[in-house]
Amino acid sequence: MVTYPTSEGLENHTIVSRERWLVARRELLKTEKELTRLRDETSARRRDLPWVRVEKNYVFQGPNGQEALADLFDGRSQLFVQHFMLGPDWEEGCIGCSFWADHHDAANLHLAQHDVTLVAVSRGTWWDIERFKTRMDWKFKWVSSYGSDFNRDFLVSFTPEQIAKGEVTYNYERLEDGTGCEELPGFSVF
Repeated sequence: MVTYPTSEGLENHTIVSRERWLVARRELLKTEKELTRLRDETSARRRDLPWVRVEKNYVFQGPNGQEALADLFDGRSQLFVQHFMLGPDWEEGCIGCSFWADHHDAANLHLAQHDVTLVAVSRGTWWDIERFKTRMDWKFKWVSSYGSDFNRDFLVSFTPEQIAKGEVTYNYERLEDGTGCEELPGFSVF
């Protein structure tokens, strides 16, 4: 059985000839190319940012027992961390974080070839993480920062007191309305 779209939602669209569509598409392509150049420039500026020395000795719990931040690099020069929203005693991880994580195993095949290690970090206990990871059939490395300041220091986890006082800083800015959540998503690159 073949179904066809209804006209619902189409009333704002103009139907034109292929030639007129091609003119409009080429005009949009110019904007897309500008966006690509701007993204490339922005990426270069991000890579050129000065570095900050990590002074704290963060310890994580994972498949290899206790590991320091330096151990997570796994012999590579770059470490890409997904701050995965899975707090202590959470039954399951965040839906959005899970969507990203669904792609980690495939990405790791390519990232390793580019001297990059990808790892997820959550404040949930190692057992919380392992239970959820097994359920989702993920193979990538995921460690627990439970008991450390790692997620708070990288501004993706917040204390109930910070939330109550409206002292939540996320994406390098104080959130005006705060947040009702102790965990927010994020990525860090070392």
